[in-house]
Amino acid sequence: MSRSSTADRDANTRSWLARAAFAFAAAAAAVPIVFAGLRGTLGLLLVGIGGVVVTVAALYWFLIRRRVIRWIALSVMIIAPIVVLVLFIRAHLLWVVLLAYALALLALICARAALRREDSQTHMREYPASAPKHPFLIMNPHSGGGKVAKFDLQRKAQELGAEVVLLEGPGTVDVVAVARQAVARGADLLGVAGGDGTQALVAGIAAEHDLPFLVISAGTRNHFAMDLGLDRTDPSTSLDALRDGVELRIDLGTINGRPFVNNASFGVYAEVVRSPAYRADKTATVLQMLPDLLAGETGSQLIARIGDTTIDRPQAVLVSNNPYGNSDLAGLSRRDRLDRGVLGVVTLSVANTRQAIGLLRRTRNRGLTQWTADAVVIDAHTPEIPVGVDGESLLLQTPVECSIRPGALRIRVPRIRPGVRPSAPVLDWIRLRDSARRFRNPAESQPDN
Repeated sequence: MSRSSTADRDANTRSWLARAAFAFAAAAAAVPIVFAGLRGTLGLLLVGIGGVVVTVAALYWFLIRRRVIRWIALSVMIIAPIVVLVLFIRAHLLWVVLLAYALALLALICARAALRREDSQTHMREYPASAPKHPFLIMNPHSGGGKVAKFDLQRKAQELGAEVVLLEGPGTVDVVAVARQAVARGADLLGVAGGDGTQALVAGIAAEHDLPFLVISAGTRNHFAMDLGLDRTDPSTSLDALRDGVELRIDLGTINGRPFVNNASFGVYAEVVRSPAYRADKTATVLQMLPDLLAGETGSQLIARIGDTTIDRPQAVLVSNNPYGNSDLAGLSRRDRLDRGVLGVVTLSVANTRQAIGLLRRTRNRGLTQWTADAVVIDAHTPEIPVGVDGESLLLQTPVECSIRPGALRIRVPRIRPGVRPSAPVLDWIRLRDSARRFRNPAESQPDN
């Protein structure tokens, strides 16, 4: 089968999926009208939307208040959906709501399948790579609950010819200095088995000397490894890249000159994790600190400059090395590519209940917003602000400057690996309409005999 006929068949499949999405959406809209009438449909919408608004408002008050008002808000947040459900049942319309919801869900599934991008758009380009002669690996035996020992990573790496250094102390080990010394001794590949913060520091040295970098998924969460398509359940599979690997060329973020591979968070999250009480009791610390932080009574008052746009006093800012998927409300799913050459930026600005409810419809300059930019500057009226960089809490001097270094990092990955699951596409009805109209007859693309 020729490439053109395969492409035509794929385009036709997308076209039929787009048409199915519109059909299911129309059915979802028609079901309430047919079985409940226009008046009943209006009632369903008012009750449903009212329940959502009350729940969101109660959640916001639960976060910004303390003592009795907080627990009243929690009660309202729990009771509101129950009241909506009871009203639907008493009106004998619950089955109508469930049927409409199921049809809407099918429309969403078909729409996303029709809009899903081609593999060439979501997969990073691979380059051939020869086996390193003097690989040097840094391993943290305490990271990820002891994965280095659990998966016998040191022995397996040494059998593949790697020099291994364990971060056992005493005291804090300067991984940057250790990596620089390895380069001076002739290392032709650097790698880390540990958390993303350590990965970033050593990756910066690899990029500085144009050396390949090996990520071993031995941390706790391994977000970087996930976005590289590595196996997070068995970090020893990452070592396969030493004998049968390929190379990816990805971007590297910098924040005040320090490299980062995932993201840097400012505002509420950075302030909370900076608290000494956070590690002992995360939930209680968050609930205790949030009211003052959201009200702006404590913490730094931020100013975010994103290209030509300035956002005053956002409660939270997340700057990432390449943008996260933006199909969900938080915009923090995963990154299907790390080579787009831009920073992703998410800002949250909620000063009152009305703006909290406004998150449901999302505006461009307030509420929850998403951007891409080459550079971002976060300023404040204090000389230093707390920042969470790749999961590590730091104090950085203001203004904090974030930038992107396109293609700066050579990543060595196994040829055979799980791969990156593409993030869900943005629901674009214009694209969906164009896809529904597009249909090609495979017979027309066959060459004449």
